Amino acid sequence: MRQRRLMNEINVVPYIDVMLVLLVIFMVTAPMIQTGSVDLPSVGKSQTPPVAPLEIIVKADQSLALRDRARGGQETNITRADLAKRLKEMQAKNPQQPVLIAGDKSVKYEAVLSVMDELQRQQIAKIGLLVQPGR
Repeated sequence: MRQRRLMNEINVVPYIDVMLVLLVIFMVTAPMIQTGSVDLPSVGKSQTPPVAPLEIIVKADQSLALRDRARGGQETNITRADLAKRLKEMQAKNPQQPVLIAGDKSVKYEAVLSVMDELQRQQIAKIGLLVQPGR
């Protein structure tokens, strides 16, 4: 009698058949799948227009000027002592009004920071820096 030899090869044909059947199933069912849609919340437009900011201008000689864009944008010279008091009066009427500090190109950055520091110590809300976009 002959002894049987062990077969050391794997027959992959049934696996390929199963994979092709799965591929056909996915190709047929893929167009039937509905895509999910997300309903995003909507917000109505704000009833109040945005508030024009107050601008503090630090000039080249480190003098200060105040510009109120809501009232025509006229510059008025102001001293450091009167600055916080005047801003508090203006923000008492409209607490959402931001304050922007604009420094001249030739003024030291330290002078702009000292104005910002003084306003923060006086608890003036919404302070920012005004910059000119690069060209």
